[in-house]
Amino acid sequence: MKDLIKLANLPISDEQAKSLESAFSETLEVFKNLTDLDISQTEPTNQVTGQENVLREDKIDEDRMLTQSQALQSAKHTHEGFFVVPRLIDEK
Repeated sequence: MKDLIKLANLPISDEQAKSLESAFSETLEVFKNLTDLDISQTEPTNQVTGQENVLREDKIDEDRMLTQSQALQSAKHTHEGFFVVPRLIDEK
């Protein structure tokens, strides 16, 4: 554990190191217990709640689309069919 602390360049006292070592060993023991479990009858899953996506499909709704001229008609500044906005990023 001291090597790990040294590699991570952490300012940790010997007392804190002993506490961390104990906690780390406990964590490794939990992982060891997990690897001992028989999961051969368990199906893989990426979610367990059963919820489904409630968002709409990503389809173009042409009834709600504006033409380019309609979209630009209230713009303060345009150039060749595009919106003109102030520069937000300075170049050096």
